[in-house]
Amino acid sequence: MRILLVNDDGINEKGLQVLVDVFEEHHEVWVIAPDKNRSGVSHGITMHSPHHLHQIAKKKFSYTGLPVDCTVAGCNGALGFTPDIVLSGINKGANIGTDIVYSGTAAAARQASLYNIPGIAVSLESKSNRWNYKPLAEFVLDNLQLLISLCEKNMFLNINAIDLDVDQNYKGVKYTIPSEREYGDKLVLYTAPNEDTYTFFKGGNVKTKPGKTTDFSAVEDGYISISRVLAQPVANNVDTVPVFTLRG
Repeated sequence: MRILLVNDDGINEKGLQVLVDVFEEHHEVWVIAPDKNRSGVSHGITMHSPHHLHQIAKKKFSYTGLPVDCTVAGCNGALGFTPDIVLSGINKGANIGTDIVYSGTAAAARQASLYNIPGIAVSLESKSNRWNYKPLAEFVLDNLQLLISLCEKNMFLNINAIDLDVDQNYKGVKYTIPSEREYGDKLVLYTAPNEDTYTFFKGGNVKTKPGKTTDFSAVEDGYISISRVLAQPVANNVDTVPVFTLRG
């Protein structure tokens, strides 16, 4: 199977390299990843300027674009073929619930699904700064065909887990719904000596709405969380909404 690996943390991040190491013994693995950290750029896409695709190994390329740009390039001829699947990650830090809106990791997988190519976003949380990516990478490898079968049209998968000690195992797998998160973000204003105003984004304390079936609860309890996420909006049934009369 031809697999395209992308991420938003950048071409040199450990989580991406662990995926390469785990998958390349079993599949044909290609990499297109941003040349620097592009976390939090959501579904940004470049439309009016070129990007540099720089080959750094036989099947590994850095790219000056955003995570979605990496998927666009890899699925539209930059490699000379269309990949069978796009794996995005492994992200350094979870992408839980509302994080999906902001995550470049999730966006890169979402873009694949818009091309009707299976897209899977994979993220790891750590409370001890171990960043042991390998068990989660091996889970994806061992269950790849099943995961692909869950990627129906217009859906991508968002997988999250916490990292483990060497002698630990995950309790199992849970199919989950994305949780609701509030970030408490603030904007800090600074007036420079020339009286120009500068703004600084300051993240707050994240609050997550609890729920037994949510991705947050599954990860906290030691499970691998799998959420199936719609890649594009679905309109409500227009027959159920009021009829408005426009006045001329």
